[in-house]
Amino acid sequence: MTLNDFQAVIFDLDGLILDREPTYFAAWQRAATQMGFALPDTFFSSLSGHSYKEIQALLKAQCGQQFDFEVFHRLSSQCWRDLVLRQGIVVKRGVLNLVERLNAKNIPYCIATNSPRANALECLTLANIAALFPCIVAREDVIHAKPMPDIFLKAASVLNVDVTACVVFEDSLAGVLAASRAGAFTVFVPSVLPADSEASALAHLTLAHLDEFLIFG
Repeated sequence: MTLNDFQAVIFDLDGLILDREPTYFAAWQRAATQMGFALPDTFFSSLSGHSYKEIQALLKAQCGQQFDFEVFHRLSSQCWRDLVLRQGIVVKRGVLNLVERLNAKNIPYCIATNSPRANALECLTLANIAALFPCIVAREDVIHAKPMPDIFLKAASVLNVDVTACVVFEDSLAGVLAASRAGAFTVFVPSVLPADSEASALAHLTLAHLDEFLIFG
């Protein structure tokens, strides 16, 4: 198996290209504390791959029906921007090397994310890699978010290839489920350890980081 066996590559964003989830968690904890709530680290470990609507339901279950999402969104957004402007956003290991290889081989690629496009673009810009990812399929482009397959089917359509000829890189169970349901060759690169056993079983391949995929050429 090599990159030449695939007609296109589809990347998840959070936890796969950018390590921005820790910055969100820190910002959410600060915002929740300001509102008089506590969000333990264990709460965040359960959020990977979920859409914001699903996360809202989990926040309400954690904090109670009185939780004010509007206030939380305003406070957490400000906390997050303050944090990333000071610290930046880390690009995950292997991303730049793999994109360079794809461009050298003229293999098309895109991002498929549950995040809104504006949010994805902002984060890629803050990480100084927006120019590397001109093609983004975002939450507003499909009806159903991951773990439904819609976003990967849409991404394959945008890339003008059959989804079965694509390799998808994902870091969460929801993403692996979506890619598997779409019919793509699925590579699981877990962002949370220990790796989810169900995702590992569903994926065609499980890697520690994207650089490992370059071994295949």
